[in-house]
Amino acid sequence: MTERLSALARRMTGSEILRIVVEVREMLAQGRPLCNLTIGDYAPAQFPVPERLARDIARYVEGGQTNYPPSNGLPELRKAVVAFYRQWLGLEVPLEGVLIAAGGRPIIYAAYRTLVDPLDRVVYPVPSWSNEYYAQICGATAVEVPCGADAHFLPTAAALEPCVRGAALLVLNSPLNPAGTVFTAQQLGAICDVVLAENARRPAGARPLFLLFDQMYWMLTFAGAKHVNPVMLRPEMAKYTISLDGISKSFAATGLRVGWGVGPPDVISAMSNLLTHVGAWAPRPEQLATADLLGATDDIRAFHAKMLPALEERLRLLADGIGALKRDGFPVDSTPPSGAIYLSAQFALQGMRTPAGVRLETNEQIRGYLLLAAGLAAVPFQAFGAREETGWFRLSVGAVLPEQIRALMPRLREALSALG
Repeated sequence: MTERLSALARRMTGSEILRIVVEVREMLAQGRPLCNLTIGDYAPAQFPVPERLARDIARYVEGGQTNYPPSNGLPELRKAVVAFYRQWLGLEVPLEGVLIAAGGRPIIYAAYRTLVDPLDRVVYPVPSWSNEYYAQICGATAVEVPCGADAHFLPTAAALEPCVRGAALLVLNSPLNPAGTVFTAQQLGAICDVVLAENARRPAGARPLFLLFDQMYWMLTFAGAKHVNPVMLRPEMAKYTISLDGISKSFAATGLRVGWGVGPPDVISAMSNLLTHVGAWAPRPEQLATADLLGATDDIRAFHAKMLPALEERLRLLADGIGALKRDGFPVDSTPPSGAIYLSAQFALQGMRTPAGVRLETNEQIRGYLLLAAGLAAVPFQAFGAREETGWFRLSVGAVLPEQIRALMPRLREALSALG
């Protein structure tokens, strides 16, 4: 029988996170008491976009700014990104090194497609978000670097150094989705030194090792954590780094689809050319309104003065609740909340039996039990490429109320107590 689909389509699977989200939504529709910590999104009722952004989008639509934008982004927004990085990160970015797109995903796709040929080696840590899928799309050789709780799920320079030999692309993310942890300047600086040493080792004319650095959550850090960027730490990294950013996470604007990539102008130009055939342009009104927002320092600070404490409260409630269970002897743990909208939590329930006599062996089984018995809806690290069944999960707080987290904890204690 002749196959109807391409080899890629036959291999490719959909997002595991979204599969879980669909299941949870069906349970919510049935009125089940759930604490939904699955999707990396915001509930607009709790985390609305900045008032200025919403108002300006409407104003630009009413003013007729509804035609196609330039394929690489409106000049107003590209200039605003340059000024934004200069002010907030101390980075000098050339205008021709800025590409605007409909959120971060087109930038990731374009970077992979621009820098990676079939069978090229792409190095990335696990757990991490969607790299296995992008590597598959490009036919790349995926080089996974497992990262454990002892390193806060972040790769070290020592772990990466042997893996990047001859590789085309290294992909990093901080603050990290899924773990909510953050690179220190010392950690990221050491990794930059590995990249620079690898490129110095390559002969003249050889393609370099590039770094795709996802910093979509960089304005969301807590408890003294401070975001750092490779080019901030090692200016010579500007030749090899494509930084990914946008308004989706830092401004709770996931559905408005405005993102950007910043990098070497020759790479950015090639990425822009590729995206002209994809049509992944951010809408003109959103681009203009984002340009206005990025220049409104007081508005940004006022917005984050409300948003950051609200996110940190939710993360702290989860961490404190899990910490109390751990002190009482339950096999649970979590990492300290540092950044993004995520807490990494462990439910090491392998080998225990449910009241129905089912022996829990896999993270998926643990997820199902906690969902049904405690109303805890979470995403196992297997959805982020992890292979080991160690009970680690991502808990996302952008769409829950503090009282929902408080209500979860007694249910979770009861569900854990019921295991034998």
